[in-house]
Amino acid sequence: MDWDKLRIFHAVADAGSLTHAGDTLHLSQSAVSRQIRALEETLGTTLFHRHARGLILTEQGELLFDATRSMNKRLEAAAARIRDSEDGVFGTLKVTTTTGFGTMWLAPRLGKLYAQYPDLKIDLILEERILDLPMREADVAIRLKEPSQADVIRKRLMAVRMRLYATPEYLANMPPINRLEDIAQHRLICQNINSPQPVAAIALGQKLLSFEVTSTLTVNTYYGVLQGVLANIGIGILPDYVTEDSPNLCRVLPYVESSEIPVFIAYAEELRQSRRIAAFRDFVQDELIAHRRKLRESAPPADAVPD
Repeated sequence: MDWDKLRIFHAVADAGSLTHAGDTLHLSQSAVSRQIRALEETLGTTLFHRHARGLILTEQGELLFDATRSMNKRLEAAAARIRDSEDGVFGTLKVTTTTGFGTMWLAPRLGKLYAQYPDLKIDLILEERILDLPMREADVAIRLKEPSQADVIRKRLMAVRMRLYATPEYLANMPPINRLEDIAQHRLICQNINSPQPVAAIALGQKLLSFEVTSTLTVNTYYGVLQGVLANIGIGILPDYVTEDSPNLCRVLPYVESSEIPVFIAYAEELRQSRRIAAFRDFVQDELIAHRRKLRESAPPADAVPD
């Protein structure tokens, strides 16, 4: 098959329109149409159903589009490696992480990275779904579990624990909370146990809800939980890294916390030599070292666990 025809087919399938594909490729609609007809004749099949509102892939067209999509991503990966062989850190870096970690820890610190590398472009993708790094859905990932994908370089960055936090204003207007059983007299703010989140966080939430908590607020992101806590609505289950940027929060029942949740950085093996990846990785590691130092300096003496 002619590579140029496959490139044009991919653009048409992606756009769903000969006109839009032509605009992208800087070709006339008739030239694009001729190339698609020639490709269909070569394959001996119809690749598109044509109708007034655009083009729809046939079953055979879907098969070919899957192949060209994979080829396109690998070509993008090769182009990225070529660009990264040049001096300097620039271009687009696609970073994926969870909504909570991305909004509450990573995004507020990116200004320091831009100060070092003003020509860098960050495409921050916040979602719980695990993106395919070898297929270049993202360049680098920070996840709250060890990645299981093959051909991926991974490194443990830190460990997170889920803890209980509230504002001084909320605590001043509610019954004292000295023992775990006292949680029943308070409003608990947490993620729904069926929403995507670390197993350790689910376990802590289930444990607290077992004390017959009568009033709750469930939010599908930790950022939402944090906003509820800051609004004096209740006691929230939050990752411990929020304390540095929200110093007005009080830790509730200091002996209550989840088991460790590991945080990993990962990127595709083929990007091992990427200057952009190295710059981002070093930046995150430096920020985590500073973060841990601040936590140690501000940590109060450990409270004894009540009888």
